[in-house]
Amino acid sequence: MKMNEHETGHDMDHMNMDHMNMDHMQMDDSEHDEDMMMHGGQMMHMGNLKQKFWLSLVAAVPIIILSPMMGIRLPFQMTFTGSDWLVLVLATFLFFYGGAPFLKGAKSELAERQPAMMTLIAMGISVSYGYSLYAFMANHFGHSTTHVMDFFWELATLIVIMLLGHWIEMNAVMSAGSALEKMAALLPGQARVIDTDGRQRTVPLQTLSIGQTVLVPAGEKVPADGLIIAGESQVNEALVTGEAKAVAKTSGDQVIGGTVNGDGTLTVRITGTGESGYLAQVMKLIKQAQQDQSKVASLADKVASYLFYAALVVGIIAFISWLFLADLNTAFERMVTVFIIACPHALGLAIPLVVARSTSIAATNGLLIRNRQALETADQVTTILMDKTGTLTQGDFKINAIKVFDEHLDETRLMQLFGALESHSSHPLATGIMTYNQSHSITSLSADEVQTIQGVGLTGTIDQQSYQIVTATYLLQQKIAFDQSQFDALAQMGNSVSYLLQNQTVLGLVAQGDQLKPEAVTFIQALKKRRIQPVMLTGDNQQVAAKVAEQLGGIDFQANLKPEDKERIIQDYQAKGQVVMMVGDGVNDAPSLTRADIGIAIGAGTDVAVDSADVVLVKSNPHDIINFLNLARVTNRKMKQNLWWGAGYNIVAIPLAAGLFAGIGLILSPAVGAVLMSLSTVVVAVNAMTLKITKTK
Repeated sequence: MKMNEHETGHDMDHMNMDHMNMDHMQMDDSEHDEDMMMHGGQMMHMGNLKQKFWLSLVAAVPIIILSPMMGIRLPFQMTFTGSDWLVLVLATFLFFYGGAPFLKGAKSELAERQPAMMTLIAMGISVSYGYSLYAFMANHFGHSTTHVMDFFWELATLIVIMLLGHWIEMNAVMSAGSALEKMAALLPGQARVIDTDGRQRTVPLQTLSIGQTVLVPAGEKVPADGLIIAGESQVNEALVTGEAKAVAKTSGDQVIGGTVNGDGTLTVRITGTGESGYLAQVMKLIKQAQQDQSKVASLADKVASYLFYAALVVGIIAFISWLFLADLNTAFERMVTVFIIACPHALGLAIPLVVARSTSIAATNGLLIRNRQALETADQVTTILMDKTGTLTQGDFKINAIKVFDEHLDETRLMQLFGALESHSSHPLATGIMTYNQSHSITSLSADEVQTIQGVGLTGTIDQQSYQIVTATYLLQQKIAFDQSQFDALAQMGNSVSYLLQNQTVLGLVAQGDQLKPEAVTFIQALKKRRIQPVMLTGDNQQVAAKVAEQLGGIDFQANLKPEDKERIIQDYQAKGQVVMMVGDGVNDAPSLTRADIGIAIGAGTDVAVDSADVVLVKSNPHDIINFLNLARVTNRKMKQNLWWGAGYNIVAIPLAAGLFAGIGLILSPAVGAVLMSLSTVVVAVNAMTLKITKTK
């Protein structure tokens, strides 16, 4: 990051957030319940789903033991007097309790006129239960001499397996936590208000109002957005901006609610609270992105949609045809067989088993996949937008150059003088100098009377001699001679340049800059080989961004960005038909991570960014994105294979089950249909377990 001046926080207030001018927007108070996942329009809670599965399994076991499988008596099955009534009671409970998520999900899908997996499952269990109820009444109270086959066994196994499939998937991809909850936690619960008479009192944060004056002691969080009216300090904005680790603040500067005050005491006049505050506005952006995100149908939903329409049409045709060719019972049986075969048990496990295997492999390779859809979308990514600091660069400042201009000094003595003054500051540039001195075993000197020169740097006394750390701007203003071309060369490399003065003479300089991550260049090269366009987004100024982009191989970039700017850029790319992946690490990246087709968070970033993302890079290594793309490719291949095994046989099975070829002796009996479903389930499970990842070195 280029920071040529000690003033204004070494130019680190580059984001220039005019959040106070934003319109007041009504915040939705609805909570994002943790451990929840959307399935076909139906929000399902992990705890509730687990409970439903186990209770449904308890109810299903007696049904499986007491009821035949599509008319076939299995070796382990048994009956006793009244067992059929017990099966009816348990099946009724199972249908209304265990099947509730699928029935509600189907209702949502049909309301949106987008029947998919939930509708197909709902059709299967509804037909199974409804026809079985009819069969029970016909067998017990009807006058038919032939036994009407029921489908209680299919109902029980279908509900249990579908619940298991959803549980496997949710357990694989869900992680506790909400971006909005983590963001809200950045704010303190109370504030210290200074009344007009000078008295202090502690009030709940909710009661804080614009215009009030608050005291922010050292080490405490700033309670709300405001303007400093007294005091000086370094404010840690890392959790909010994702860029600077600390920013120098003094009277007249703005502070953001949720940032952490350094070692000074600040008096702040509140300018934004509640929904008008900066964090609230970022939360608003996240919620809007969550609501506006395009509902891309998953592969399984697309297949389920096709199967639903095919089964519905073929089943109705079969019913009408057999009604004329045979009798009502035969017509019903053919139609029901079509409907049940169209919803094979394997289809419910086809995707979840692959996802479970894929996410397990990902976790062992430093990737946490929080959204299954990211695996399916990854193959279509055309553009990757990346935050600079912390994503492509290390996020901390290191010394790139030390120059000594006084013949009586050497490099070690110069750094001792710099360190003596900077030891009194918590600024990132000061931290860089102190870290350098420690790593090079440079002994510390003691400085007295150290003071901050506002907008310039530091001044203090060392061994009874006065010294100053200043910027190039100060040297120009004071008309002190220095090598302008040398400064320009260092600045163009993305360095912040600090000068040491004594008696208006420049003794030496230190140039510091953020460093590229070792893997960044090869990562960019790998993206280009995949014909994916890399674009760097940063809140830094144009000069630094241009230099970093050049070091990365001349990639596109946009600088001086606010959080809403990044989100807008993503929308612009999406409007052009691009499939966008966003990589970031700060709170300011959270709306963009949510808005993008795939959001990837750097694990070393903030909790808010992590919880807004679809994928988390645990090792904060950008090259792991290539491993994710590789994993996504093989995962998609396995998904498609499993969908063919789990549903593809219906191309033959549905027409045979409907009896369309009965005239030539080809008809699929319910028993054979049951065997085919069981075989497809086994094949799907074995195929999922063979998934492997090819890691890029």
